[in-house]
Amino acid sequence: MARVDPGLLQAALYGYQVEKEKLDAKIRDLQAQLKGKKAPVAAAKPGKAGGKREMSDAARARIAAAQKKRWAEFHKKKAAVQGGD
Repeated sequence: MARVDPGLLQAALYGYQVEKEKLDAKIRDLQAQLKGKKAPVAAAKPGKAGGKREMSDAARARIAAAQKKRWAEFHKKKAAVQGGD
């Protein structure tokens, strides 16, 4: 099995956590509707309006480095396949 970059795993985990929070909010809303109540507005996490989270410079650098590494590997494999003609 290929070794996976830890930065990539962290980015994937972050994405899944964000999606889980969205799903949890939808589940709470549906449960409230089934009980005949409106969903509690205060159930949402306090924070900035707009839905986007800020990413640290270090996190952005890790993600960029992981992407560059993936593209370098892709181009390396592509060159090897084309060179073998």
